[in-house]
Amino acid sequence: MSALHEAASRDEKHGRARGVARRMPPGDPTTSSADAAPSGYRRLSAQDSSFVLVESDGTQPYVCAVARFEPPAGAAHTGALDIERVRAYVASRLHRLPHYRQRLAFVPVQGLPIWIDDVRFDVGCHVHHAGLPHPGGRRELQALAARIASNPLDRDRPLWEIWFVEGLAEGGFAAIVKVHHCMVDGVSGVGVITALLSPTPETSFEPAPPWSPQPPPSALTLLADGVVGLAGIGVAALRAASLALTRPLEVGASAARLATSTWQTVATGVPPLARTPLNRPIGRARRVDWRSLDLGVLRELRKRLDGTLNDVALCVVAGALSRYLRTRRVPLRGLDFRIVVPVDVRSGDGDRDAANRVSAWFVTLPLGERNPLRRFEKIREQTRRRKQSHAANAIDFFMRFADASGSTQLTSWGVRFVSSLRPYHMIVTNVHGPPVPLYLLGARMLEFHPLLPLFANQGLAIAMMSYAGRVHIGLNADWDAVRDLEVLADAFDDSLAELRDAAERRPAARRVRGPC
Repeated sequence: MSALHEAASRDEKHGRARGVARRMPPGDPTTSSADAAPSGYRRLSAQDSSFVLVESDGTQPYVCAVARFEPPAGAAHTGALDIERVRAYVASRLHRLPHYRQRLAFVPVQGLPIWIDDVRFDVGCHVHHAGLPHPGGRRELQALAARIASNPLDRDRPLWEIWFVEGLAEGGFAAIVKVHHCMVDGVSGVGVITALLSPTPETSFEPAPPWSPQPPPSALTLLADGVVGLAGIGVAALRAASLALTRPLEVGASAARLATSTWQTVATGVPPLARTPLNRPIGRARRVDWRSLDLGVLRELRKRLDGTLNDVALCVVAGALSRYLRTRRVPLRGLDFRIVVPVDVRSGDGDRDAANRVSAWFVTLPLGERNPLRRFEKIREQTRRRKQSHAANAIDFFMRFADASGSTQLTSWGVRFVSSLRPYHMIVTNVHGPPVPLYLLGARMLEFHPLLPLFANQGLAIAMMSYAGRVHIGLNADWDAVRDLEVLADAFDDSLAELRDAAERRPAARRVRGPC
């Protein structure tokens, strides 16, 4: 950890002395509006702010998910819902999710995004009711999910919504969730799931605790706090200098590691992207699809091939993309197909204050490699190098530095730089989700398919999350860039089967490392 990095971390741990309370950790049931600062607002972290700044007509940074539930207790086969009771249930859990009753505002002059209580909050504006057209199958549910993902959220209200959907041919109901990325990442998203759902099939719930929104701060208060915040970078720099003088060897080693990880990140992302049909200007309309795989099979492959679950998942993604791009006659030999893999870098209580605390690895998927075992080995080699070199440190350091400065200028510059650089073809994420079944008012959740947002010139994103013995895969695509999304979705089963068959034909590798 560099000196400035350490100073920024200490600021986060103890809170900044400028009259602004620390952000409350998502999913913490002990927090409430009473914990807010007297000024009545909370600043977004630099990384959370970046998702506010990147939003545009074509780039809608919304994290979505589609969950399917069995029929609720006592309901008919159609899965008929008492939507007012569902709304009351969701309202009863919102004290665990403070930002879900807050809206965005901005500090004058500096433009810092902040959270303030929504004095007009109405759960009915966020929990909606819909029905599927006949026959109510997967295609109809996917079409509805795509339409919901395509529509913008209302910036004047809290940035989330849930659609409860009836009319499923197989019974039960579905929930389509949409949350702005500034409020959630993959890891904190699991916390949101566990805050809204229950590990037991209970049908009763306590009413929502009393909640009184704080009035918004005055423009003068915001402006004054913004001026004080400009001193943050100077304080952090002085602390960094002090650490460098008192512990020069430790600081020097940390700086060397940071320089190495920064160079590796830049060197990986700077070369121009190879052209593919997936990377083109995108619009607002979306297509979605999903599949699920047996988690036990992936775990067995991890052991047999001496890798990690993430290595196996990325290899399955590479196999599916290779099959799909060949159907579109894309030359794959020598193709430098770069993905970014989000990496959780939370390290303590202070890190839980931010909705997003992730860095990233750049990984090249060997799409031209037809042998699935060699494909796996090439991916495993890259991920091991990234882990050993602490490749995630560079991006995390930049975000912590921006937090310490208290200014949006660094964050805005970083967003513009990455948008102009376009260093990767797509995002692929793999999140460890709840291992046991979860319930909503007694109805067991059967599936949970995450859907990542799309960014500029990225027509496809792939998200994976484990849940109750399955790995659920969500595909979010631009409507025009990927018109045959079901072809890619079908390729995941074939890719896993190919890797499994190849692994079974060779003897198990002798383990030389501990489990990753």
